[in-house]
Amino acid sequence: MDDERRPRRAGPAERPGAFGGKRDLNRRKRVQDLVDAGLSLFLERGIEAVTIDEVAREAGMAKGNFYRYFRDKADLVEAVIEPVAHTTREAIQECDEMLRQANGRGDAVAAYGQLGNRLIGALAMYPDAMCLYLQERRAPATTARQAISDLATELDNRAMTLSQVAVDRNLVTISDPRVSALAVLGAVEALALASVRNQVDMDPIETTKRLISIVLEGLRN
Repeated sequence: MDDERRPRRAGPAERPGAFGGKRDLNRRKRVQDLVDAGLSLFLERGIEAVTIDEVAREAGMAKGNFYRYFRDKADLVEAVIEPVAHTTREAIQECDEMLRQANGRGDAVAAYGQLGNRLIGALAMYPDAMCLYLQERRAPATTARQAISDLATELDNRAMTLSQVAVDRNLVTISDPRVSALAVLGAVEALALASVRNQVDMDPIETTKRLISIVLEGLRN
């Protein structure tokens, strides 16, 4: 039943007890324990290889308790990457708005610089969740990976939109904004993943700064 496609939600429909009360705090702790256990196992073995039984056991609870907080593994994956998804969406939206109001390349450079700063912040705050997203986003789409696949598609589309906005406003000259955006995004993801996996000798925050500079240099030319 783990991979059965169904409407998804993260957590139960109702919060037990008063907000901030003992029952509510206990619920939040159990949810976080499951999220932490899932993230650790997913990073170690991949999302598809991990079972709900293993996540519950890693979190120190019975499997039945898992279903008090999540419908299935897909719900758990969504909760694991939600902080990354939320921060990234906000950052891209801010960049989009700044580009649409830009009066010149200087403003465009500032917009992409702000985007870079927000991404650096997300990488620093959620390194493990970011690593999971990066390692799983190119994997075959499955129900368990649905939240990651959806976010990956959304970010691809938003990256292409940003490039198109920059071209339409004569902020940069690119023969095909879609190809350029996907090429830069792919390079960013590949190097960032290699960095957080310690496959290249570069700090992940410094990696992000250098990769964002590629975009900025393109705007300055």
